[in-house]
Amino acid sequence: MSDRPDTFPAGGCSAPASDPVSASLPRPPAGSRKRRYVVTCASLLAPLTVGLSACSGSSGSDPLASAPYDASEAVSVNAPADSTDVDPEKPLEVTAASGEDTLTDVYATDAAGRVLAGELSADSKRWHSTSPLAAGVRYTVQVSTENDDGAPGRRTVRFETKPQGKKLKVDLGPDNGTYGVGQPLTAELSHRVKGKRQRELVERALKVESHPRVEGSWHWVDSKELHFRPKSYWPAHASITLRSKLKGLKIRDGLYGGDSPAVRMKTGDRIVATADASSHQMKVERNGKVVRTVPITTGKSGYETRNGIKVILTKEPFVRMTSASIGASDFYDLPVHWATRLTNSGEYVHGAPWSVGSQGVSNTSHGCTGMSSANARWFFDNVRQGDIVQHVNTTGEKMAPFGNGFGDWNMPWKEWRKGSAVHQGEHGGSGPAESARLRPQV
Repeated sequence: MSDRPDTFPAGGCSAPASDPVSASLPRPPAGSRKRRYVVTCASLLAPLTVGLSACSGSSGSDPLASAPYDASEAVSVNAPADSTDVDPEKPLEVTAASGEDTLTDVYATDAAGRVLAGELSADSKRWHSTSPLAAGVRYTVQVSTENDDGAPGRRTVRFETKPQGKKLKVDLGPDNGTYGVGQPLTAELSHRVKGKRQRELVERALKVESHPRVEGSWHWVDSKELHFRPKSYWPAHASITLRSKLKGLKIRDGLYGGDSPAVRMKTGDRIVATADASSHQMKVERNGKVVRTVPITTGKSGYETRNGIKVILTKEPFVRMTSASIGASDFYDLPVHWATRLTNSGEYVHGAPWSVGSQGVSNTSHGCTGMSSANARWFFDNVRQGDIVQHVNTTGEKMAPFGNGFGDWNMPWKEWRKGSAVHQGEHGGSGPAESARLRPQV
């Protein structure tokens, strides 16, 4: 596997897709450059040391070998140099003002490195942008020309576009730090984005770099939230960076991308805990090796633990759990120690000294995974946010992909990719999210 970081500009696939914001610029038609001199190399088949000194022009005064002339007078740009109030709603236009000059290349980029797509006319006299200018950003335009004698010219123009409209703010997650291999990346938008073109634009601007490289994809949970995950769990000890390049981009009339700080995440060891409700045992694996087997109890009849893959959300040394928090018919009010949270609705792995006699034997909890205080303390100390806990062989409902914590890994990869605006068009996620009960359950 290559150790080169990989960038996912379009939903995270290993091969970058074409980007309407940074498309390749067209070149002049074949034969449009009026070269009067041909550079030749008579020793292409000779040894390298000879060939390096054998290339020369067919004329003793090759204009292509001279420094480019200043094309400031030969080139007109409709954005004045060093201006700070260029209208981003208008296309950028570059024109060869002199009849003796033609345009051979126009290369326009903003401060984020995004290339402004454009089109050169058939006579190589005019160039105009074909994608919108970003608002509130600085551009550098490099123009290459050629005169009737075949000599090259250069002009560089810098300007700033004026800010416009509302800002689409993006809250990227998680916070910088080290997480388990199951931690998804998230992007929460300040405004709803529904149209396919708009979603594709947003998705392409959210760049994920992973070292080592992985195959991954964004998925639209709804019109204001996206999640990114690999096809399988992140590699152990990986480095992941999430950046937004939305700043200034026009999303739709009156809405432009805002700035967002990057997220830098690392993963630790690959920790996967499998809780089997039928054998009443939890096996904890670190990097593929079982390091501990723990007797457990899970949800009893009427309070069955959800089946499926869950991602650790938080670790709480102490939680007070009551029957009122989940509407249980039998009363309880318990101080709980070493609680590792799995769902928004209150599923935990925690110490349950009152049920030690049932652990490894039967399921007696109200949905949580109970174990002895010593085992709960060990588990608490050896896992981190983003680690995986998978419940199998329960009679409970399946863990929902969204709406009750991070159930992302329960969605098959093919279906996950359908939630990408880039890969499969516009899809709104996997249906209604599970309603979350925000109190603990034991």
